[in-house]
Amino acid sequence: MNAVVAAVGLMLVLSLCRVNVVIAMVASALLGGMLGGLGMDGTLKAFNSGLGAGATVALSYAMLGAFAVAISKSGLAHALADKVLTLVGRSEAQGNRKLKWGLMGLILAVSISSQNILPIHIAFIPLLIPPLLYVLTQLRLDRRLIACIMTFGLITPYMFLPVGFGTIFLNDILLANIAKAGVDISSINVTHAMAIPALGMVCGLVIAFMSYRRPRDYDMSRLKEVEHIETGYNPKSLLMAGVAVAVAFGVQLWLDSMIIGALAGFLVFSASGVVRWKESDDLFTEGMKMMAAIGFIMITAQGFAEVMTATGQVKSLVDASAQLIGHNKAIGAFVMLLVGLLVTLGIGSSFSTVPIIAAIFTPLCVQLGFSPLAIVSLIGTAGALGDAGSPASDSTLGPTAGLNVDGQHNHIWDTVVPTFLHYNLPLLVFGWVAAMVL
Repeated sequence: MNAVVAAVGLMLVLSLCRVNVVIAMVASALLGGMLGGLGMDGTLKAFNSGLGAGATVALSYAMLGAFAVAISKSGLAHALADKVLTLVGRSEAQGNRKLKWGLMGLILAVSISSQNILPIHIAFIPLLIPPLLYVLTQLRLDRRLIACIMTFGLITPYMFLPVGFGTIFLNDILLANIAKAGVDISSINVTHAMAIPALGMVCGLVIAFMSYRRPRDYDMSRLKEVEHIETGYNPKSLLMAGVAVAVAFGVQLWLDSMIIGALAGFLVFSASGVVRWKESDDLFTEGMKMMAAIGFIMITAQGFAEVMTATGQVKSLVDASAQLIGHNKAIGAFVMLLVGLLVTLGIGSSFSTVPIIAAIFTPLCVQLGFSPLAIVSLIGTAGALGDAGSPASDSTLGPTAGLNVDGQHNHIWDTVVPTFLHYNLPLLVFGWVAAMVL
């Protein structure tokens, strides 16, 4: 059996059985490395060499966690919750449909904007979602729906619009690798090519609204314990919180570093007196605790991906798929999409998947008679597949980090499984249709 198929399969099975994701990834990496011929020493060496690549992201989340705790300390979270509840009256909050749709629309708009208008990716989640959890819980909104909304906003813009992160994915990675394989893409409108797959994402979002439309109750006492509802606030603390958020975003855009951005925002809190210097150590510890699980998953995911790459069997999987396809265009499109889904589920990054599959699939697409537009659509969709629904993807880890601050949102069953079902399945169908009709 192909080592990548076995490793990804074991990881998914263990995760669904509620084995800790970190343990599932380590065990799966060991299995993949052994089946791939690396031996125990080679597997551990590859795994350890990959860990460093995830350290930056993990540290970024730890810093953002500390920054998020400082924001909570300022009272901004509670001021926001009080303001929203005042608009409708506490007694009416649970039944206010306009407020529900307004909050969901806000989260969707910010998620989409984080990929292009303000390209901060998942950095907004620990800052925006925890303050809104109190209101979302009062409104009895299902957090699985909120996870689906954020994942939609994190993925669809970069796979459809060549702006911000979309420029990197569509132009610098997708088109560049297809052109390198010998296809003339000079006349290709990449937005046109990815329009039908993007409709698949829209379809999945609509279905998610229907799947999770029923109210869901959460333990408010656990949320209050985490969010420190008793914290007071005043105009100065709220003003400094706004300044800190603006400084954090500005520095991140300037230096392209979530770590320095969060640090700058935290320093604003400390310098203003909202956070006392003697409390800073406790806040950092609390913030790192909040993000520790996500950070370890990200670090482990990089080690897992490095082992899969070191086995050399990702290319073997792609080559074997090419032989299986033969000359059947319809089967070819479906198999290529499935391989893209499998590879991205394991690696956790669609940006890393495209260069791997494009080198082999592009000549195969030409041989099968796909048009250049269909080739771009097919390989782009194959790369994006699996970003939603992967336990190791920041498009699922990010939403979990924001929604699970009180321990009431399971990463696998409340984020990974819902996003997998609502986005990967429609993407398979719409991606296949796009490849056949373009």
